[in-house]
Amino acid sequence: MIQRLSQLSFRHPSRTLAVWLVGVAALTAAAGVLGTHFSGSGRLPGTDSDAAYRLLARELPDSASDSAGIVVHRAGGLEPVRPTIDRLLSSIRASARGGAVSGPTMSADGTTALYSVDLPPIERLGRDGTPVAVTRAGEFERAAHAARAAGLRVEFAGPWFLHGDVPASAEQIGLVVAVVVLCLVFGSLLAAGVTLVPALVGVAGSVALTALISHLIATPDVTTEVATMIGLGVGIDYGLFLITRFRRELASGRTPELALATTMSTAGRAVLLAGGTVAVSLLGMLLVGLDFLHGLSIGGAVAVAVAVLGSVTLLPALLRLSATSMTRHAVHRAQRPHADAGWRRWGTAIAHRPGRALIAGLGALVVLSIPALSMRLASADPGNDPGGSTTRRAFDLTAAAFGPGANGPILVVVDHATDATVATVHDALGATRGVAVVGPAVTGRSGRVRVLTVFPTSAPQSAATETLVERLRTEVLPATGATAHVGGPTASDIDFSRTLRARLPVFIGGVLACSFLLLLVVFRSILVPLKAVVLNLLSIGAAFGAMVAVFQWGWFGSVLGLDGGAPIEPWAPMLLFAIVFGLSMDYEVFLLSAIKESYDLTGDNRAAVVEGMASTGRVITAAAAIMVAVFGAFLSADLRAVQLIGFGLAVAVLVDATIVRMLLVPATMELLGARNWWLPGFLASRLPEVRLEATTDDDGDDGGREGRDLELASAGR
Repeated sequence: MIQRLSQLSFRHPSRTLAVWLVGVAALTAAAGVLGTHFSGSGRLPGTDSDAAYRLLARELPDSASDSAGIVVHRAGGLEPVRPTIDRLLSSIRASARGGAVSGPTMSADGTTALYSVDLPPIERLGRDGTPVAVTRAGEFERAAHAARAAGLRVEFAGPWFLHGDVPASAEQIGLVVAVVVLCLVFGSLLAAGVTLVPALVGVAGSVALTALISHLIATPDVTTEVATMIGLGVGIDYGLFLITRFRRELASGRTPELALATTMSTAGRAVLLAGGTVAVSLLGMLLVGLDFLHGLSIGGAVAVAVAVLGSVTLLPALLRLSATSMTRHAVHRAQRPHADAGWRRWGTAIAHRPGRALIAGLGALVVLSIPALSMRLASADPGNDPGGSTTRRAFDLTAAAFGPGANGPILVVVDHATDATVATVHDALGATRGVAVVGPAVTGRSGRVRVLTVFPTSAPQSAATETLVERLRTEVLPATGATAHVGGPTASDIDFSRTLRARLPVFIGGVLACSFLLLLVVFRSILVPLKAVVLNLLSIGAAFGAMVAVFQWGWFGSVLGLDGGAPIEPWAPMLLFAIVFGLSMDYEVFLLSAIKESYDLTGDNRAAVVEGMASTGRVITAAAAIMVAVFGAFLSADLRAVQLIGFGLAVAVLVDATIVRMLLVPATMELLGARNWWLPGFLASRLPEVRLEATTDDDGDDGGREGRDLELASAGR
């Protein structure tokens, strides 16, 4: 099917280009009209914080609604500028269109005041598709201009005020590095361009699809950036493998059409397998059962699917248009001295000293993984927002005037409340270690529900705050005999983090099992997939360790321009694992296919390892370099979550393509020898036959008629 589709695109390049351009343009136009509907809610049905939210929504709708914080500060005191503050609040009330403005809460020295203003639910969209709350937030900021000009510091708290788009320079840096690497690999700017165009067009399409998906399922606002990173990375990766194989076939004297048929019957099938693996890994997050991850999972999988589709349709069309020049360059490059001699020497060196290579590689991975043992999964608070953002300034001003806990109040919702019960709860809360202040009780509309606001002594992201919430739920409130729930944004974030932590092992176990079975079927071996799973776990552990060292401990933060000292976002390890485990399968399939082919032909394990290294080392290294550049460029983003996932992906790919693929895999393959391909008889008779290459009977075209038992899935021979 892949060959037929690619051949059709190859024979009708103009029509293929037109279909792609019209399709992407239509999707982009639809996304522009409908806008996006991203959701950042951390509420989880069945949790204690959700029970508190439901009571609040019924009894005190204003308390359950979305509200923005307004921080007003003046070093000389606020009383002399009271008229200016009144005009500011009047403008904000007008912009709020009926949303209540409450406050102030004054600091002891009279220099800082806190207000809050109700906003419409984030699910409510305007005519342009933008959430009404975001539009109102922009109006609030404009209303503050006059007060700021008069000498007041006016800052706003809430996610609606955080503007953290990824700068265009991030993608540009990645693309520049990709062009340079591709030109070095191909020796042709044309081939580099043919590789990049399908990836860029695919990213445009997947970003538009992500915007449309956000209207159908819960989708976090980082999905667009994640889809862009994945789409660029795998799109360029797959194009590199396919074009390298295509040029190799051209250099051997084949016609362009026959070269494409052979390419798609080998490397094309491997690309489909690799892309399917990445997509399945991402879709595995659906099994976690959290709505918050559904859009992220599907958005990433869509980006991979579009990249694969572009590789087998749009890329062949471009190859047809550039076939003449591509053939000339391929023949010219083939006449040069063998470009893979260095990798052959490296493979020979590893084969002669596999024990040393294994010890060195494992030692490096273990050392890099050690910080991962201290990983703390929790939602970072606005104290980690960019220093110049209004949300960061509001956080800092509030913490300085009222203490760090003022940025993350905890709501204790008491059901079936009486005056005596509420008094008991209030006293118990006030006597609890870690509580700074307990506000007066607010009564709900039925009179049976009362809400107390608890201000911790610690910041929202602090481990002490999480400990306090746990103590309130398990010790303090049960001792009062009251029916009470602990809620509010801080408690909701804690519940979200705990739920993800609990389900992460199940998710990882499921992905590992699926990957093991896939490699077992493809390579018909027990040890090869087992070794791949273990080594991939170690490489991902190294990436987790690097994330903890930089983002949680703050190591090298000043060098990289990052703020450390905050926990790791709870969804980041799950997303990173899904992406990296899928991507590592690309390199695993390409390298092991080369080794397996040589072993089947010669029966010499050492020669097979050396040949596999020589044939795939250059292309795997080039693909990894491009991915590291694409992912690493997102460190320039303002949003910490985007920086976190970009850094983790870059480190994981770098470790996987160097220490694992170029050191540990050949070393273990050499040490195990013929045992690599051992398969018990009862499994051999039951496993289905899956080939990465086409034979004469598979598709009925010339691409499989070369008499090869196993064509290399990888390029670069």
